[in-house]
Amino acid sequence: QAAQAELVYAAAQPAAGKGQALLVPKGSAAKTVADVKGLRVGVGKGSSAHNFLVAALQKAGLGWQDITPVYLAPADARAAFAGGSLDAWAIWDPYFAIAELEEEAQVLATSADVEPQNSYFLASRAFATEHPAALRSLVAALGEVGAWAEANHGEVAKLFADETGISLAAEQRSVDRASFQIGPLTGEIVAQQQKIADRFAALGLIPAPIAIRDIVWTGA
Repeated sequence: QAAQAELVYAAAQPAAGKGQALLVPKGSAAKTVADVKGLRVGVGKGSSAHNFLVAALQKAGLGWQDITPVYLAPADARAAFAGGSLDAWAIWDPYFAIAELEEEAQVLATSADVEPQNSYFLASRAFATEHPAALRSLVAALGEVGAWAEANHGEVAKLFADETGISLAAEQRSVDRASFQIGPLTGEIVAQQQKIADRFAALGLIPAPIAIRDIVWTGA
């Protein structure tokens, strides 16, 4: 939206709230979010983990200037965290689960402790305008798939493991703390996304404030 892309929010997958975390290595002296003051924290710039980290710091009474952010893609951050060149890491599943299982990473906070982190399905504005019935059918089908996934965590984890090459144990842990419910954006979800947009505008990560409600598809 900030880049003027002709897209609309077609559906949302509300997060269960536990799939992102601020991690520290096993044996770290940091026991709370406040303890990361002055530390090197890995995060993907402009990602949902970036938003989560800012919110976690604010809740702990810290600002962005209180840490040394290290901007890395997940795979690079994973290697840096395992190699000891990061003091902390803000990341989502399945990397979160991998770090727990393989590195015995310690959790300082999850998104459940901070604020919701949702996922979204986008559609081109032209498609939504010209083919609303088709998009309604697609959103309904996504809802059915999500309901199946919600009831079949074991099968979902195996599918993910087979496709990604990530261990079944890590995928199972990720799936078990995820939510697969998919549906239209509610007023509450729009407000949550607006809060993120306002935060990113204040940080200079997007060039100007935006109104999320302006690009929410209503099904019409």
